[in-house]
Amino acid sequence: MTQASSAAMARLVEAARDPRAYLGQWRGAHPGRPVLAILPMNFPRELAHALGALPVIVQDDQEPVTEGRALLAEFYCGYTRNLADQAATGRFSVYDAVFTADHCIQLIGSADIVRALEPDKTVFLGMLNSSMNDSWADERVAEMMRRIRTELESFTGKEIDPDTLRESIAEYNRDRRLIRRLLDERSAGEAAFSPVELQDIIASSMVMDPGEHYALLSEALDEPRRSERDDRVRVHLSGHLCHAPRRELLEVIEDSGALVVDDDLYHGRRYVSADVPETGDPMAALGEWYAQRNVAIPCPTRVQQDVDWDGYLVDSVHASGAEAVIHLMPKFCEPHMLYYPELRKRLDAENIPQLQIETEHEGIPLESFRTRIEALVERTRRRRPAHV
Repeated sequence: MTQASSAAMARLVEAARDPRAYLGQWRGAHPGRPVLAILPMNFPRELAHALGALPVIVQDDQEPVTEGRALLAEFYCGYTRNLADQAATGRFSVYDAVFTADHCIQLIGSADIVRALEPDKTVFLGMLNSSMNDSWADERVAEMMRRIRTELESFTGKEIDPDTLRESIAEYNRDRRLIRRLLDERSAGEAAFSPVELQDIIASSMVMDPGEHYALLSEALDEPRRSERDDRVRVHLSGHLCHAPRRELLEVIEDSGALVVDDDLYHGRRYVSADVPETGDPMAALGEWYAQRNVAIPCPTRVQQDVDWDGYLVDSVHASGAEAVIHLMPKFCEPHMLYYPELRKRLDAENIPQLQIETEHEGIPLESFRTRIEALVERTRRRRPAHV
């Protein structure tokens, strides 16, 4: 890459790995504009952006949990315990308010910790409905979108202009499309970026203003690297619905003889799976976006009879040419734990090799994982036709 494109990529990595430093710089350049903490998975960031706020999806900062350990039970997932620790140690002070639009009981618990520790801070807990096929589903989604809009307008003291909202939608869509292009190129065999680099690109998009992120990513692609598929076993990574897997785990996967060709991770294809329609009523478009996300990549937290995660997974494996699936399951993630037997049963029926790795916020046994991944790679390699 050129020096300029390398510098652009470095800025994306910095925002992904040190969001608080980026937020300090953003505040300096935009005095008086609020920074909002957004919790996964489906909050319409476009509404906040249209009001001049910076909506930031809070990252697991991978710091050890210290003071927050006493605030949530040990059976909460590592991400939510990390959020509680960020609040307990003052690392949440960079945010002016907290907004969420999902119903994970563990995320609600971490948001309640923020409310208790910072009682003067606005904490909004919205819940987009999980039943997608009921006759009342569309109106219930529209009602929640209107409520989120009202809460944001009340917090900022401004009203959303429909044309400004359309502009915000277009900006986020443009950034999503560029990221999807990279993921599609990876699936097609042009692995220009490693799994860690792609994760940093997507994590930085969750932190940065979409226009700035698009400009930097476009610059980073000035001289895109190209790498044809080699002899490594092609794998699909599945899971991690809310937060990013640790970078060193991604490195171990590829160091063990696997090549990641696709995923349905939150910090992957799941996050950019659907665009918001850019025609018609922008509020209705946000409701369509929410519904379409579950069609594009089904989520175990949603109930929809005409789509399923296991069917999507099998289709994705065939489309990308993946030879095996590695399930990355955060410890105590109940939606993933409850749905996993269906995934395993379907992949077994399709004769697709698979491996489950239970991840944790800290203390991951990387060498143990390496041994298990190498065994999966060897087992999968033996299935190849003799001429391959």
